[in-house]
Amino acid sequence: MTIKAIQRFLLTYLLLEISMVSAKVPAVIVFGDSTVDAGNNNQISTVLKSDFQPYGHDFFGGQPTGRFSNGRVPTDFISEAFMIKPTIPAYLDPTYTIKDFATGVCFASAGTGYDNATSDVLSVIPLWKELEYYKKYQKDLRSYLGNAKANEVLGEALYLISIGTNDFVENYYVIKRRSSQFSIEEYQNFLAGIAGNFITELYQLGARKISISGLPPMGCLPLERTTNILSGSDCIEEYNDVARIFNVKLQRLIEKLSKKLVRIQLVLSNPYDILLEIIQNPATFGFEDAATACCGTGLFEMSYMCNKITPFTCSDANKYVFWDSFHPTEKTNAIIADHVFRNCLAQFS
Repeated sequence: MTIKAIQRFLLTYLLLEISMVSAKVPAVIVFGDSTVDAGNNNQISTVLKSDFQPYGHDFFGGQPTGRFSNGRVPTDFISEAFMIKPTIPAYLDPTYTIKDFATGVCFASAGTGYDNATSDVLSVIPLWKELEYYKKYQKDLRSYLGNAKANEVLGEALYLISIGTNDFVENYYVIKRRSSQFSIEEYQNFLAGIAGNFITELYQLGARKISISGLPPMGCLPLERTTNILSGSDCIEEYNDVARIFNVKLQRLIEKLSKKLVRIQLVLSNPYDILLEIIQNPATFGFEDAATACCGTGLFEMSYMCNKITPFTCSDANKYVFWDSFHPTEKTNAIIADHVFRNCLAQFS
């Protein structure tokens, strides 16, 4: 079965699920990092960009958009499944207007994290700034639709938050600044506190349907496996343990906030298990390689190191779980989106 056939099958399944739960979602609003960035980093001064080939190789028209993949990211598939639109535009992209944003918008920035110090590492948009952009968006939406209609859209919209990996693999384990200030458990609690405050502020601004993503098995990202070469380039289990424990803390946070915030529909969309299953059993999902990425050697290339003159880039990304050393291929993103919807987003009815 070709990747296009697989994607059509997954989309059809998602549409059937949507009709079964009769969900009312007029817009999808996205916050987070490179897992969901639709191109906001194109418009800021940072070295962390992907608005050049071969990124976007399998996107519509084969165009690089600033998404860190060969095609679409999970939030695009979720938007399409809700029968809204096939892609969610980046808020800072000047080619879009409030008319485009009225049914979905992405504020995410690759390289950011819960921790402001994480966004400082590569000079990207901090999470608090994403929220400021959202507040401006609210004002523009009310001017465009009128207060009553805009408030209805904002209240019924699905808010997707995907963030956190950079805080650990970049800001805690590499830069070491936070590891000198916090034990790993203290840092997990620190980040969970920020997540709770962010969700609470979104709620106070009118959001009622919110999905926050857990961490993936970050010790199995090709870049992290490359650094573990002395152990045979296996997954770094310490990192995976940190991710699992943090996800438990997020689930407890969700349970706490669900009791505190009236009428909130808050869920954890956890990609950990499905991505680990893909990595451990790639052939089951139609993949041939889960240890290295498609771009370049597949060991360390990402952003500007993954470009159109990078040697050894694969000819068929559908055989790979990962596109670059840190990010999944479009095919993987489609599978994750399907899993997240069936197991989490059907609650938004």
